[in-house]
Amino acid sequence: MKKEQWKKLAEIAPCAQLLAKDNILYDTKEKQLKAIKENWSTIRLIHKPSEEAQLEAVKQNGLIIRFIPNPSKDVQMAAVRQNGRAIQCIPNPDKDVQLEAVKRDGYAIQYISNPNKEVQLEAVRRDGKTIRFIPNPDKDVQVEAVKQNGHAIQFIPNPDKETQLEAVRQDSYAIQYIPNPDKDIQLEAVKQNGWAIQHIPNPDKDVQLEAMKQDGSAIKFIINPDKDVQLEAVRQDGYAIQHIPNPDKDVQMEAVKQNKKSIKFVLNPNKEVVVHCLLSIPEAAQLLQDPSYDLEWEEEDEERTVEETSKSSTMCAASGQRQHPI
Repeated sequence: MKKEQWKKLAEIAPCAQLLAKDNILYDTKEKQLKAIKENWSTIRLIHKPSEEAQLEAVKQNGLIIRFIPNPSKDVQMAAVRQNGRAIQCIPNPDKDVQLEAVKRDGYAIQYISNPNKEVQLEAVRRDGKTIRFIPNPDKDVQVEAVKQNGHAIQFIPNPDKETQLEAVRQDSYAIQYIPNPDKDIQLEAVKQNGWAIQHIPNPDKDVQLEAMKQDGSAIKFIINPDKDVQLEAVRQDGYAIQHIPNPDKDVQMEAVKQNKKSIKFVLNPNKEVVVHCLLSIPEAAQLLQDPSYDLEWEEEDEERTVEETSKSSTMCAASGQRQHPI
């Protein structure tokens, strides 16, 4: 086929360009740039595209670099800036390209063979969980990872105490991934979030109390809490009493002192506790200043009440007759 025939065919079906040995439709830089600006995937149809054309294409879609043979470093950098994971399409990227890729997307590290420490640190600072893609990360990398995301500790075999502490400081729930955390780790976790106690098997009293100080409602995760723990819980949150079966008078009183509405969660509350609630309501307290409001229940004599009501009705009727004689 002659060049004119190729051109005519390519105008109808651009993919014909793939069979041609020379650029037919895109034979100048200007035409290449114009075509790529309109559709970045056009670069696949261009033989030996200019660097300007390559840059324009990867700025729109970094992954298109896979169709560019031997891209320059500038093109590689532009590609990973647009999409960090474009590094998977670059054979043997240098350190600068690697760093640029993980800055854009920490997960790009999974496509980098033997990243150096600087690249590792940059990746975990972006997302701590990317440590899963780093074989044998050193202590500095581990600590940076859990500082960014405490849950990253689940991907670290045998983390030391410092790493564990950093993890629970960042997210108290990270303690669930630490086998047999010591008391210091437990205390640090519940100081951050009382509910972390649910992930601690058999916490001792000190840990329980620390958890209650942070969030009284966490008492629901403690089996058979003693009175001291119960008191600490309701002092922090009166509503925590709903999670305490059969609280005694002292616990009830502390709960309503913290929040008088918590009495609705107390089955058979002590009378003194009820009185305390009443006195905390100004209108009720004013009524109770009247000695007749002695809070003693009086049973009324039903027969006497009926008799008095009947007598009163008869008197009213008689009075009416005297006022209106027939």
